[in-house]
Amino acid sequence: MDSTVDLILEDTNLARVLFGEHHRNLKRLEEVTAVEIRARGNALRILGPESEVQVAQKAIHELYHLLKRGYAITEKDIEPAVRMISQNPELHLERLYKEGLNIAGRHKPILPKSLAQKEYMEAIRNNDIVFAVGPAGTGKTYLAMAMSVQALSQGEVSRIILTRPAVEAGEKLGFLPGDLAEKVNPYLRPLYDALHDMMDLERATRLLDRGVIEVAPLAFMRGRTLNNSFVILDEAQNTTMLQMKMFLTRLGFDSKAVITGDITQIDIAAPEQSGLIHVTKILKDIEGIHFSYFTEQDVVRHPLVQKIIRAYDEDERKRPRNR
Repeated sequence: MDSTVDLILEDTNLARVLFGEHHRNLKRLEEVTAVEIRARGNALRILGPESEVQVAQKAIHELYHLLKRGYAITEKDIEPAVRMISQNPELHLERLYKEGLNIAGRHKPILPKSLAQKEYMEAIRNNDIVFAVGPAGTGKTYLAMAMSVQALSQGEVSRIILTRPAVEAGEKLGFLPGDLAEKVNPYLRPLYDALHDMMDLERATRLLDRGVIEVAPLAFMRGRTLNNSFVILDEAQNTTMLQMKMFLTRLGFDSKAVITGDITQIDIAAPEQSGLIHVTKILKDIEGIHFSYFTEQDVVRHPLVQKIIRAYDEDERKRPRNR
């Protein structure tokens, strides 16, 4: 059933900021809620399906309130706001903005873009070991990296260790020039990319050179005890059960570990031996260990990525399983 809601925003200047240049923010709001918005001065009329009108109205109220409280709002804030309000109509965005991660050198705090991300960040704060399982683009590694940088900045840990398995570390690497570290470095590139988004290149390089931040293949973790560290294991679906056990038993005192992976993208020869799949079965009831699960609804990359993931999932369900 269609409905219409009229709104008047008391502050004309803030209304202009909320609407965006050439009403860019309102157009984005129309796209993600399937409503029509007519604006004149500081007055709005929202037309469309009742449920979508309610979401759009709530989003406008929440974003306008943020502007009144001094927060900056851009077009990029529209879709996450709508997504979270759709998931929880009682949500107040100001609380999220207050709890955002303030990273030195960044102009805006890092905020969750879905309720799953919000719960994931809370889980990292409250647990020593957190597993994040879900498709690419849901912010699993990015948010873990942000939490680690904040923990380092606040003195909660003395170092950050970033690791991932180099699945191709067999014959293919043998043809590449350089020593082992140079051979596996290309597979660690995504971790460097996330790190450089958190801090400027000069600071990151300085911390890497001093060993405060370490980026290494999973094989380099064997035999170590990681005290007072924030450890991130990325692409964990490509660990074997023995590798996962080895990694988890490295954790020392005053340390946190975040393990991320996508069980639909296993590249090892025997997918049924994935260490990530195994731990979801045997560690799920241990206190202090938390599992966060993401779906394609939580994808925060380009809007087409969510549709691509859904298409692949549907194709996978239709195809007969290999016996």
